[in-house]
Amino acid sequence: MCDPYEVVGLRWLPAPLALPTVWGAVAVAWKFGCPPARQPGLPMRIATSVVFLTVGTGLVLGLRRGLARESARVRAVAVATQQVLLRPPPSRLDGLALAAGQLSASRGASVGGDLYEAVATPYGVRIVIGDVRGHGLAALGAVVAVLGGFREAAHDEAEPGGVLRRLERALERYLRERARDEHPARAGSEPAHPVAEEFVTLLLVEVRSDGRLPVLDCGHPGPYHLSPAVSRLPVGDPLPPLGVMPLPAALAPYTEARLLPGETLVPYTDGAEEARDHRGRFFALDTAPAGMPGETPAALVRRVHTALLHHTGGRITDDVALLVVRNDRVRVPAQPAEPGLRRPRPAPSSHC
Repeated sequence: MCDPYEVVGLRWLPAPLALPTVWGAVAVAWKFGCPPARQPGLPMRIATSVVFLTVGTGLVLGLRRGLARESARVRAVAVATQQVLLRPPPSRLDGLALAAGQLSASRGASVGGDLYEAVATPYGVRIVIGDVRGHGLAALGAVVAVLGGFREAAHDEAEPGGVLRRLERALERYLRERARDEHPARAGSEPAHPVAEEFVTLLLVEVRSDGRLPVLDCGHPGPYHLSPAVSRLPVGDPLPPLGVMPLPAALAPYTEARLLPGETLVPYTDGAEEARDHRGRFFALDTAPAGMPGETPAALVRRVHTALLHHTGGRITDDVALLVVRNDRVRVPAQPAEPGLRRPRPAPSSHC
């Protein structure tokens, strides 16, 4: 059975445009090939105008339907990309409750220059959050490089410093490959800093079973700590952002921080605290995480995002990522010694 669209040579056209195009071809053939259509007179002019108006309306409606379908497909691809690239963390991970969310500054984009991930490893739950210079689709390559390096190194490296070193190497490889693509004439050379303007601020945290938080901070804002008051978590002396200069030879994490049962950690990217309203006032991120007792991490993310969009009128100028980690592990109270293990009391003295 033959295809009518193939017969008229319109097989390549999108379905919404095929029928209006056939109508247009018939109208043109009728206008120039039918002798009565060339006769003068008002009735024939009106009939011709009606035919071409109908064809034009069909073309516009068909084009609109085609664009709407294409836009829907693009949105579906963007959502699928976000699910793979910035996949939502599991709601429960080794006794921790987690939630995360991102707001992109690029209109129509679901992903941008912010990154986050949390994975359970034999060494504890390891968390990374970072911010690539710039935002939107141009920063996706660096996001892919850093997240890919973290998802491998988090399971392989016994120390946080080893994980960070692997992330540095992954970013360097990406920058060199991008430099070769942008400057093919320099393909035979390997510049020490191929794209000097590209860098990533990053926070690497390890939540151990006893609540200790070894932290490595590469120029990233320190997270907030809810216990239940909101305070800034100390992270020690910051390291340079990845890509600015080589990391020092010794990478010793800051080990004085704690996340005890019932407490919450809120890492974020600086787009949240740099957001302004129409009067130029900054968003009060230092008080926004405080909420009702028992609030879930997912509800906290939604509440902070809603408050931020309300503050800015929906016009954010930088990507915003927020990660909430609550320690739901049970605190084990100290147990009294068993009776058989108690120390024997000293015998009373026989001296008077």
